[in-house]
Amino acid sequence: MTTIQVLLSIFSGTIVGFVLGLLGGGGSILAVPLLLYVVGMKDPHVVIGTSASAVAINAYANLIPHARAGHVQWKSAITFALPGAIGAYTGSIIGKLVPGKQLLFLFAILMIVIAVKMVMPKKTKSQADDFQNQVKLPLLITMAILVGLLSGFFGIGGGFLIVPGLIFVTRMPMIAAIGSSLVSVGTFGLMTAISYSLSGLVNWWIVFAFVGGGVVGGTVGAWLAVRLSKQQRTLHYVFSGVVMLVAIYMLIINAEALDW
Repeated sequence: MTTIQVLLSIFSGTIVGFVLGLLGGGGSILAVPLLLYVVGMKDPHVVIGTSASAVAINAYANLIPHARAGHVQWKSAITFALPGAIGAYTGSIIGKLVPGKQLLFLFAILMIVIAVKMVMPKKTKSQADDFQNQVKLPLLITMAILVGLLSGFFGIGGGFLIVPGLIFVTRMPMIAAIGSSLVSVGTFGLMTAISYSLSGLVNWWIVFAFVGGGVVGGTVGAWLAVRLSKQQRTLHYVFSGVVMLVAIYMLIINAEALDW
């Protein structure tokens, strides 16, 4: 690992942290393409293992302020995280068996799905009045395992699926779902990181550089978010477009994956 790669890792982490701070989500999906095409990591499996490790650290760090503010419904959060962790570890094992080109091709498709989801109309009705702190256990566990599988397979946090999943099953308010989802995002990332680390597929120097940059970027993004609060919808459209373009680029250069 060269000095320039360390600096590029810090830069890439700053971008991801900035987007997360500015938009409140979605930035982590750029971790894989940034590590591949900016930092210059060659092995897609090392990229995914490294990305998952950084996601886990960032999620647990962001969980602290949410927990202090009372935004975490611990019963639902833990109930979702534990079975989902099994799914994440299983998904990571499956992911390591898939050739790199195919894995990146599938990842690009996932990026397109997330880009579209980011610009879909959000429900404005508050669900706080519907929250009865009741958990539909079988449905919650099933959903947790499925999301965990996806998270482990691609090395992502899965927050874009966990938040609506928690709201759908428990009827908890949005802010509680966001805070509670971080328990699962961190846990899923941790299980994926352990699996990849045991296979020697995590570059820890890049992880720490990436997370360090993320702290700086997140601080700046959060500061700017306050000043651009009225343009949040426009920012989501712009970022969604960037994710879509990166995804299309990844599809093109990994098109040979279609020759399965």
